[in-house]
Amino acid sequence: MHCQPEYKHQVYIWLENVQTCLICDECTDSGENVCNACETELPWLLEHCERCALPLPMDGLICGQCQKHPPAFNQVIAPWTYSFPIDTLVSRFKHQARWPLGHMLARLLGQHLQHRFDNAELNRPDALLPVPMARKRLRQRGFNQALMVARWLGSALNIPLNERALLRPHETVAQQDLDAKTRKRNLLNAFALAPGAQIAGQHLALVDDVLTTGATAHSLARLLMDAGARQVDVYCLARTPKPGL
Repeated sequence: MHCQPEYKHQVYIWLENVQTCLICDECTDSGENVCNACETELPWLLEHCERCALPLPMDGLICGQCQKHPPAFNQVIAPWTYSFPIDTLVSRFKHQARWPLGHMLARLLGQHLQHRFDNAELNRPDALLPVPMARKRLRQRGFNQALMVARWLGSALNIPLNERALLRPHETVAQQDLDAKTRKRNLLNAFALAPGAQIAGQHLALVDDVLTTGATAHSLARLLMDAGARQVDVYCLARTPKPGL
């Protein structure tokens, strides 16, 4: 006996139908939710520091800050600079819960990473670790955008996600309200490893939405390296330029 009813008419397949670009609201003429014109015109990060991805006039350089104070992470991978329209898209994703925008950006980041994996420019990490959010801010926002991006990336790239290894037990002032020096002081003892977290010998990738000064990434990478991690990279949607540029 067959419980599933037969349906002989053509099934509607969403991915084969025209969608609307989430940036310009025009039809994309494809199954994607961003049109080719908008994707091409995004502020792609070109020349940048080999360590922290700070935009620079030339490629293949290491910025003065990384030379003077080398970060604990190995490298930052970010497709775009944090400028229009990426800044607006990320802000709407974070502060207005526009999850489709975050999903679109995470998908494009995943394509960027996969391209570099395929060309042997990057080594695939053993696991993705989202930057944790303090409990109070998590209650206010209702979700951790870094965790959502990490989940989308892990699914697209088939990389394990370890969302419980990193903890943020202490409440701190929001990083975007602070200057570089205060950011570092603000993060002292802000993070911890979960009991029993398996870190030793692993190549790990921290996942966040935007990297500004790199203080958070450095603090977490130092914690992981001290616990025996082999290498820590940082994957994020965008990198801010140096103030004043």
